[in-house]
Amino acid sequence: MSKFLCSQVVVALMTTLASASLYAEDSVTAFEFDRPGQAISPTVAPKGHLAWEQALPSMSYDRKKIDGQTYTQLNIQGDVLLRAGIGHDTELRLGWDGPMWKREKLAQQKRETDGVGDVRIGVKKAIDLNDEASKWAVLAQVQLAVGDDGFSEPEDIYTLGSTYSYQFSSDITTGITMLYDYQDGDLAVTAIPNIQYPIAGNVTGFSEYVLRKKEHHGVESVIQTGLSWLMLDRLQFDGVVGYSLSERNPDFNAGLGVSYLF
Repeated sequence: MSKFLCSQVVVALMTTLASASLYAEDSVTAFEFDRPGQAISPTVAPKGHLAWEQALPSMSYDRKKIDGQTYTQLNIQGDVLLRAGIGHDTELRLGWDGPMWKREKLAQQKRETDGVGDVRIGVKKAIDLNDEASKWAVLAQVQLAVGDDGFSEPEDIYTLGSTYSYQFSSDITTGITMLYDYQDGDLAVTAIPNIQYPIAGNVTGFSEYVLRKKEHHGVESVIQTGLSWLMLDRLQFDGVVGYSLSERNPDFNAGLGVSYLF
C-alpha cells in the first residue's frame, strides 16, 4: 500500500473516530485501557466514546558485541493508539508507531537517525461469556509497512488475536493474550500471560511474560512489569519496564504513558 493511499485511509478512520462521539453512551465503568504492557484488554471502548492512549515516550536500549567491539542502540518513540466504540461490543482501532529517533554507537563511531513508524488498523469484538468474572475478546488487525526506512517492517503484518481475563479474587486479575501473525509467508505466535494486582488506592500493578516464536527464528521472550494510576475516572497515567531474555530483542525497554477516554 502506498503512503498516499494509507494517508487517505487514516483520514477516513479519523473522521469515523471523531464522529463516534455523536452517539456516545454514558456507561464506561467496565472499560479498561490497553496501556501499559503488550497484553490487550478484553474490554472494548463504550459505544460513541474515543480512547486516546499515548506514549510519553517509549524507549528501548540494546548492547552487544560485534567483531569484538561494543555496539549500543537507543530507540525512542511516541507511539499512539486510538480506540473508538462503534457498537456495544465492538471497537475500531487505529495505532501509529509515531515519530521515532535512533542512536547507534559502534566503538567510537556514532550515528543518529529519525523517522516515522508504521500504522495499525484493527477491529476488536467482545464476546459475552455470561460470567461476571470472565472477559473475552477477539481481534483482527493489519500493520501497514508505511514507515520510513529503518523504522518500518519489511512487509505488512496481518494479525488475528484473542484475549481473556479472569477475576481470580477481588484484588487479583489474571489473563492471557494470544496473537497469530502472518508476514510474507511466515507465521508467528505470541503468548502473553499476565496478572494485575493492587498497590495502593487507585494505583494498580501488573506483570507479564511475552513469549514469541516465528517460523525459521528462535524463541523471543521478555518480562515486563509496571504501574497504572487511575487519576480520574477517565484519565490514567502509567509506567512500564522490561527485560529481554533473548538476543533478538533489545536488552531493556521502558516507557511512560497517558490515556484518556473522551
